[in-house]
Amino acid sequence: MRAALAAPLAAGVVPALIGRAQAADPYRVAFMYVAPVEEAGYTFQHDLGRRAVAEKFGSKVKVSYVENVPEGADAERVVRKLAQSNDLVFTTSFGFMNPTVKVAAQFPKVKFEHATGYKRAANLSTYSGRFYEGRFLAGVIAGRMTKSNVLGFVGAFPIPEVVQNINAYAIGARMVNPKAVVKVVWVSTWYDPGKERAAADTLMSQGADVLVTHTDSAAVQEAGEQRGVWTIGYDSDMGRYGPKTCLTSVVSDWTGYYIQEVQAAMDGTWKSHDTWGGLKSGMVRMAPFNKALPQAVADETMARQADIESGKLAPFQGPLKDQAGATKVAAGARLSDPEILGMNWLAEGVEGKLG
Repeated sequence: MRAALAAPLAAGVVPALIGRAQAADPYRVAFMYVAPVEEAGYTFQHDLGRRAVAEKFGSKVKVSYVENVPEGADAERVVRKLAQSNDLVFTTSFGFMNPTVKVAAQFPKVKFEHATGYKRAANLSTYSGRFYEGRFLAGVIAGRMTKSNVLGFVGAFPIPEVVQNINAYAIGARMVNPKAVVKVVWVSTWYDPGKERAAADTLMSQGADVLVTHTDSAAVQEAGEQRGVWTIGYDSDMGRYGPKTCLTSVVSDWTGYYIQEVQAAMDGTWKSHDTWGGLKSGMVRMAPFNKALPQAVADETMARQADIESGKLAPFQGPLKDQAGATKVAAGARLSDPEILGMNWLAEGVEGKLG
């Protein structure tokens, strides 16, 4: 009789012990990057968020990352591998969207979050920053600082995210300097310092005396510093690469978001959603201004920022025209979020083509 009682008891104890072991297992979180982490740029900012997660949760989480993943067929393989050994996967580049969607459907118990995309599912969220708000402010600065009235923009790919930034930059510049034009050179890559540097040299040879980029390295800032041309950094504070000429940077800050999402996933409160944060939320911010920036320009820029945060000013408010002079936003109107997200036209004052 004693043996008969012992068997059920043992059977009950073993699951309990397993449950305790499982409860003690760390929550597994992975990040997938399109470029090397390095010490500046888009990928670096995401990695700062990853490090913040590791520091915040300590032994409660196991955090890993894969860097320098090409957009394309190989991305799907990497996402799938991460899904096999993690509870939450962040994929951080636009070109990872379709691979993430496909793998998410195959791993319904794993949670996925994709940066800068627009496709969601029950276990797949999207998130991005309203980078264009910071770009508008960068345009205000560039419009005031240019002497040639030629501004340069190094673009990665002509997708809506980049087009938004080009247009906001041009609109901000022309608001304070109607003579300003923005020349665009496409490099067809998110990260290639050699191509980025060559594009910067091309723009400077065309008379651009303020340069910005929508790529992942600091090559444009280094080029500007060497030739004494103003630059404005992107994604991270790139002032160290242009101590004399980098006027400020449009910074993306993912730290708070990543901590929030990991906490929700661990708590069981995570739900599929879309997040689009800007200056007001702190997901986008301006780096400290270079001492070379006149105080009047700094004050004007901060006043414009306050207006954006309060809702008084929107970068894409009418009247706005495209390159061909056609009205895209009527006076008194503003573009809606879906219209901004699908932006496929270049604003008046932009010299370049989509594609």
